[in-house]
Parts: sequence; C-alpha cells; structure tokens
Amino acid sequence: MTMLGHHQPRPRGFASMDTSKQREIASRGGRAAHAQGTAHKFSPEEARLAGRKGGETVSGNREYMASIGRRGGEARHARRLARLSAAAAQPATGTQAAAKPSQPTNNADGGTAKDGAEEDSHSGHRAA
Repeated sequence: MTMLGHHQPRPRGFASMDTSKQREIASRGGRAAHAQGTAHKFSPEEARLAGRKGGETVSGNREYMASIGRRGGEARHARRLARLSAAAAQPATGTQAAAKPSQPTNNADGGTAKDGAEEDSHSGHRAA
C-alpha cells in the first residue's frame, strides 16, 4: 500500500507477460496482418519523411541537443586520453627498438659507442 492507502496497480494483460510470450503474440499478429494484406510497409520516401519529422521534433529542444553534443565530446575526449595513456605505458617495439641497440657497438676506428653515436676518443664526449 502507498502512503495514501491506495494500492499499486499490478501489471495486467500484455504488460504482465514475459517478453518471449509478448514476442510470440506480436509475431502472430504481424503474420496475420501481412496475410490479410493490411500490414503497412514504409516506402523509402515515407521512412525519410518520418525520420525528418522526428528529427525536427527532437532538435527543437536546443538545451537537449547541446547536452547530447557535450556528452559526445566528453566521451570522445575520454577515449582519446585513454588511448594516449595506454600507448605511453607500452614499451617501444618494432623499428624504433631495433634502431637503438642496448649493447655498445664497435665503430670503424676501434672504439665503442652506445646507440650508434660516434664518440671522440680524446675527450670522451660524443660527436655532434
């Protein structure tokens, strides 16, 4: 019972059935309508007009349309940030990793240098 002493109405009829039963009944009704020739099928032009009419109704509410756009932009931004942070967290692979050897390599002059950069043998600094 509610606070005012009224009973909450219980679902009756079609609403009280489980979804599979509702679909079965609706399916039978659709087949019967097609068999009788009374079923309506939208032509492409009718569908286009109906879609335009619905779009005009929804887009008439500027605040609602702004909120839809805002949510879409925020979601896109969040996906972009997640993608960038995931890429930054992964170690470098592929051609970049192969271009930078982790072990010192032998130079033509007999010295060694890391990352393929030549080292000045007199000063110990890498050549620019």
